[in-house]
Amino acid sequence: MQSPLGIVDALVLGLVEGITEALPVSSTGHLVVTASLLGLDEPAQVRQAMDTLLIVIQGGAILAVLWLFRQSIGSMIRGLLGKNRPGLQLTRNVVLAFLPAAVLGPLLDDWIETRLMQAGPVLVALAAGGLVMILSDRRLRRDANPDRDLSGEQLTVKAALLIGLLQCVAMWPGTSRLMMTLLGGMLVGMRPAAAARFSFLLALPTIGGATVYKLLKNVTADHANMFEVLGWTPILIGILVAGVAALFTIRWLMHYLSSHGLVVFGWYRLGLTAVLVSLIAGGVVSIGPADAAQSETLTTRPPAPIAKTLG
Repeated sequence: MQSPLGIVDALVLGLVEGITEALPVSSTGHLVVTASLLGLDEPAQVRQAMDTLLIVIQGGAILAVLWLFRQSIGSMIRGLLGKNRPGLQLTRNVVLAFLPAAVLGPLLDDWIETRLMQAGPVLVALAAGGLVMILSDRRLRRDANPDRDLSGEQLTVKAALLIGLLQCVAMWPGTSRLMMTLLGGMLVGMRPAAAARFSFLLALPTIGGATVYKLLKNVTADHANMFEVLGWTPILIGILVAGVAALFTIRWLMHYLSSHGLVVFGWYRLGLTAVLVSLIAGGVVSIGPADAAQSETLTTRPPAPIAKTLG
């Protein structure tokens, strides 16, 4: 049977994932809209497979993070072996920042799915996130202490937990995990580039855990898994393209944040909100909770508790 996911579709989804995962603009929202525009939202079996793919494809971005931050990851490993104290402190802070999502995710999963996965809340999150970035970035940069430039290794327990709690705000669909952790890092005294570095390291357990969870759940389910429905080739192409796109986008973002703030991304989110309002009003795309009469749909958030933080 010919796969409903063509090579061109896989290339497009991979590019969208790789670019938006590395920017504070809500990668999941972009993927959902892109898949809908490509016509990959029916029948139900395809929707179910696509729901899994939209999480698993983020594994490409994780591969990019592993490569780009391999020195930091190496120091973290040496720290766990007792051979690098700064690396051990960085590992501690990443774990601390991950804990709030690991705890709150299972508790809030159903409530988020039924109350916030609606067009209204998603559009509010997109627009509000844009305004928050514009206003807070200007204030944080204005009030920044030039003598204070914390790294991930230097964060206090309180600061790491604060970043982790702010990451949980991204459980609200349309918010953006990267946006919240960037703002959190800047709030506790990190410069944008340092905050981005810590955020990408934090993505390893957060996004990596969601990816593995979703993949294992899909391949062990009673129904046909995503590889049987969509085919191995386009899935692997999508993941590979996502990794390459994320590689270049993360490099660009780190360079950009070394001398700029988040304002441009705030304006982009406001523009995206206007576009989505038009698409939803025109019936081109829809955003809503899972249909009770069907299995998971393309427009739902991932059911994995940690996946709620991917926004």
